[in-house]
Amino acid sequence: MPRLAISPRFAEGFHALPERIRQEALVALRRFLCNAPTAPYPEKVRGGRDAKIATLRLAEGHRAVAVRQGDLHWLVAVGTDAEAWSFARRHRFRVNPAIGVVETWDAEGLERIEPALRRAAEASDERLFAGFCDTDLLAIGIDHRLLPLLRLMTAQYHLTAIEPLLPVSQYAPLAVLAEGGSLAAAWRALDCCRTPVTGEIDPDDLAAALRRTPGEAAFAADPRDLERILTLPLWATFLHPQQYTYATWPRYDTPVLVTGGAGSGKSVTALHRAAVLARAGAGPVLLVTFSQGLAAEMSRRLDMILGGDDAARSRVEVMNVDRLAHRIVAEAEGRPPKVVGAADYAGLWQEARAGDRFGAAFLVREWEQVILAQDLRTLEEYQAAPRPGRSVPLDADDRELVWNAIQHVAGRLRDSGRRTLLQLASDAANLLGRAVGDLLGEEQPERRPYRHIVVDEAQDLHPAQWRLLRAAVPEAPNDLFIVGDPHQRMFDTRIALTDIGIPVRRFRLKLSYRLSHEVLSWSARLRGGLADGLVPSHADLGGFRALRHGPRPIVRGYVSPEAEIAGLVSLVAEWIDEGVPEDEIAVTARTPQLVATARSALREAGITVRVTVLHGMKGLEFRRVAVIGVADGVIPAPDALTPAEEDPVARAHDMQRERGLLYVACTRASEMLYVSYSGVPSPFLPL
Repeated sequence: MPRLAISPRFAEGFHALPERIRQEALVALRRFLCNAPTAPYPEKVRGGRDAKIATLRLAEGHRAVAVRQGDLHWLVAVGTDAEAWSFARRHRFRVNPAIGVVETWDAEGLERIEPALRRAAEASDERLFAGFCDTDLLAIGIDHRLLPLLRLMTAQYHLTAIEPLLPVSQYAPLAVLAEGGSLAAAWRALDCCRTPVTGEIDPDDLAAALRRTPGEAAFAADPRDLERILTLPLWATFLHPQQYTYATWPRYDTPVLVTGGAGSGKSVTALHRAAVLARAGAGPVLLVTFSQGLAAEMSRRLDMILGGDDAARSRVEVMNVDRLAHRIVAEAEGRPPKVVGAADYAGLWQEARAGDRFGAAFLVREWEQVILAQDLRTLEEYQAAPRPGRSVPLDADDRELVWNAIQHVAGRLRDSGRRTLLQLASDAANLLGRAVGDLLGEEQPERRPYRHIVVDEAQDLHPAQWRLLRAAVPEAPNDLFIVGDPHQRMFDTRIALTDIGIPVRRFRLKLSYRLSHEVLSWSARLRGGLADGLVPSHADLGGFRALRHGPRPIVRGYVSPEAEIAGLVSLVAEWIDEGVPEDEIAVTARTPQLVATARSALREAGITVRVTVLHGMKGLEFRRVAVIGVADGVIPAPDALTPAEEDPVARAHDMQRERGLLYVACTRASEMLYVSYSGVPSPFLPL
């Protein structure tokens, strides 16, 4: 019986086929998998560069390209007859002997570029890789057929020019060497391309290589598997090597933190980790994310990953920390807790102002970032506590004045039976720390409600929320699996996990699969290089890169807000005329007023796309994104900034938070980014 493996390129091409052709192709593949008499048969490719390649006729005028070894057929592309034959002749496939993964080579493209490289070599005595012998390069997996081209290169841009023609497992180590790195550093660069290897690597064993390359192959054992692979989104089936390794590792003895830039697949890794733990069946799993809206989306995605496995799906709860805290307190106290509204909360702090010295904003930050963060219960504890991140010094008298002002608010809340969300988290953590009892359905006291907790968007959690999560799961292998990116922080939470009793083993995702190089580099300049939080040291974007190129971000200035909105409507209409579905377009702005204006103008033009504030873009992805109103006086938002005379460090943090908010919105675009403003541009925009 034939065996089928599906590549993401094939699955993506299959999704793009016309409906009638797609149905015929699916029937043909089912027949092929079942070895039916009417199944398509492999046809050899004349003039091809790889003898292992064949094509399969799937429907009228359409065929698949397959790489064959024995009874295994790895489907790598699908399209019209002309497209399939062209792809089959152009490419070759290989198993990297150093790390055991499959590689796809644009052999025809490399042949065409050789004359230009040869002319450049004749005009210069310099050689880019002169410091490395063939044996060194072969040892890190470089293909011997690539060596002659490498020996012709005289400058780093020659390697950059052929990047689209090479597998990542070839380009990544060569890029390190071209920048002056060592062979050891080049070998480390292969971490983003490989999964752990056990036993010897056989370069002739395609099936084993495909299993070591989960981002390039999913095996279909029967027609049901086949249909599932071809109907689900790619992220539900295919994981890139680092994502796969971190998500499926059998046992972590300490909590794990996975960081990565925008588009590196952190949330996908978290989803698959939750699925792996649920299938293992060791106990209940909690998947925590930023908001309840995102939790609903994550729950829907988890349904896809665990489709058909009802037992595993029943072991996973998906929610945000606020809902978890609310539930624990409600069950402990026998009634739902009351949460103070934003307007009332702001009014209480205005009441509590300590003269002209300490305003409402200062007091709120002192309470949330010092007192609640450290769970301080008495004036004596506050007097002795450090105040990290707070730049205004306070002597003993100042601290007593601030403490009394804060206790005024705490007392008013207590008297009215209301709490803030952070108070709720702190109370829930204390309840779990004393005795769980029957909380969340547990029958035995002192047991934790969850066996595993997976945390998404970790950079925005407060220390009180971290204490709750730590209390909700026992300290044991595979207890906490955490993903986040300090550069995408939307709130002023800058705690290192080790400082709150969660020592972590850290891993880093180094490739952006969503963003083009152009969008990533522009957004990185907008964001700035360093961010703190989650880890003791500053995180930076060094070494984080995109795998593909695309159009540069479009930045347009307008003379008036009306002209800017008119330009937006015209642009989005063009995108739709180009064939981009409305649900793959998003428009976003900093203020609700701008959002309402844009939504109204688009609806008047008969356009229904997602329009939301910048905060609403978190965790989402669209082909094309328009960020409007990026003007001075709008971003950064004036009312979100602490006055410099009150606390200059807090103001600097506020500015970085506003940068992070804009960065998050801009990095939602997988294909095209448009940024507009009227009047004076925001100071955040790169020159």
